[in-house]
Amino acid sequence: MNHAPRTRIVVSCTLLVIALGASAAACGSDGNPLAATPFDAADQIAFNAPTGGGKKADPDKPLEVRAEDDGRITDVTATDATGRYLAGELSVDGTRWRSTSPLAANAHYTVRVSVEDEDGAPGRKVLDFDTSKPLGKTRLKVAFGPKSGTYGVGQPVTATLDRPVKDKAQRAVIERALRVDSTPAVQGAWHWVDDKELHYRPREYWPAHATIQVRSDLEGIKIRDRLWGGKSKPLKLTTGDRIIALTDASSHSMKVYKNDEVIKELPVTTGKPGFETRNGVKVVLGKEYLVRMRGTSIGIAEGSSESYDLPVYYATRVTWSGEYVHAAPWSVGSQGSANVSHGCTGMSTSNAEWFFDIVHEGDVVEVVNSDGNTMEPFGNGFGDWNLDWKKWRDGSALVAGTPDASPDQTARLRPQSV
Repeated sequence: MNHAPRTRIVVSCTLLVIALGASAAACGSDGNPLAATPFDAADQIAFNAPTGGGKKADPDKPLEVRAEDDGRITDVTATDATGRYLAGELSVDGTRWRSTSPLAANAHYTVRVSVEDEDGAPGRKVLDFDTSKPLGKTRLKVAFGPKSGTYGVGQPVTATLDRPVKDKAQRAVIERALRVDSTPAVQGAWHWVDDKELHYRPREYWPAHATIQVRSDLEGIKIRDRLWGGKSKPLKLTTGDRIIALTDASSHSMKVYKNDEVIKELPVTTGKPGFETRNGVKVVLGKEYLVRMRGTSIGIAEGSSESYDLPVYYATRVTWSGEYVHAAPWSVGSQGSANVSHGCTGMSTSNAEWFFDIVHEGDVVEVVNSDGNTMEPFGNGFGDWNLDWKKWRDGSALVAGTPDASPDQTARLRPQSV
């Protein structure tokens, strides 16, 4: 039995119609449409430019696919030459598919359309077209951080834009193009810190010895009128052992975990009343063998009873405002029994040297049971982990307010063995 194809596919950017000729199809001899060889489903195609002749489609206009003559679309896949997928939505009745993300400029696209005619016979059409260069000349560039290397499991990925973006729809275009892939795979999300900076972190800490690949697919993508995505340098990170230092300000002790096992417990002192150490998770920002610490840097008047000016060794920085884990030989008598510092975590010189040697940038330092405030999420280092997963996702232009894949829970702040 033969079926004459009655489905027409219209692919449209400007609705300029170009006839390509009628198509034919044949079913299997048993009359089963599923056994049919798919027919060439399109007899009319509309582009902003034809597939040849050097003409190109306008990337400012959405891609549209329509089925006619009582047929329906079953699937549309559109990708550019770099492998980027063009997102789209199919109407409930299957008669219309329209792209929902911007076309890339100066790109080559392949569109694969599958349909069924009114008798259920399958049809297929593969189309190719090119898009033109953007009319605007402004390019938005993205710089990823930190620099390539090996970091601790608490290290967030940062993306800094070279110009502000406030509109949520425009943010969604950008965020959709920023890719973070890790091995092993983890669940994660971007969070907009402000109009020019995003942070990416997993739901929980990165796995130990993971590989993290970061890239932007934003090049050639329209963000708004006269603003298009530019080229960005990709980033590769790896993680080392899972190092977490948990300080209990009430018991004046620090337990250092390596891959969830306690490898050392150290007597420490933290901030005294009026200078309490911040609670919460902090990420190691760097290490300095020698730092000159002065009370004036945190607002203490020179010459006052609280004033100090000291050379400090084996200083591991956890905030930009000057909180460190460091050697404090002057307070050894109080370490393990009282909190006498101006906000830092102090320990003996030998213990500070050991700690300095074992931790690296991106490792986790957490303080609990201090009378101080909680570490702020942004602006004073990486306090990203002090937002629970729901609040973190609320900072995404893509997933804010959408259900999670699993029951909501706060990010893990402590090692499993605590």
